Amino acid sequence: MNLLARRELSEMQLRERFRKRKFETQAIETALESLRQEGALDDRRTAFAYARTSVRLTVRGRRRILQEIVARGIDDETAREAVDAAFADVDEAEVLSRALAKRLDGPIRDAAHLRRLHRSLRQQGFPTSLIIPALAAHPTNIEE
Repeated sequence: MNLLARRELSEMQLRERFRKRKFETQAIETALESLRQEGALDDRRTAFAYARTSVRLTVRGRRRILQEIVARGIDDETAREAVDAAFADVDEAEVLSRALAKRLDGPIRDAAHLRRLHRSLRQQGFPTSLIIPALAAHPTNIEE
């Protein structure tokens, strides 16, 4: 139970932690079933909590948050529902703006800087359709 005390964990994450602590497979499955029955282990709740926290505290786009939830062993449909709910009252363009503000300390210096910014924002899960207008809105030192 201490493993769940700090933050929500998915079933896959908890199973892996039990394995690392060298518990036997049958004991792990029994513990997981007991935790599910008690309501202490719920992948849906975990997905929604992770998505909400990611949108609020990190500067990641929908795609990246979705990938991170799925990587925690949560099914695609639940992950998509969680991400949609988390972004329901948050504009992804605003999250992208915060991400860009963290990366920029002045104007965009040159074409290489522009490419690095674009690549970084793509890796953070933002779509190009939002990245290009956001970058275009920032001052630049690029000569045309």
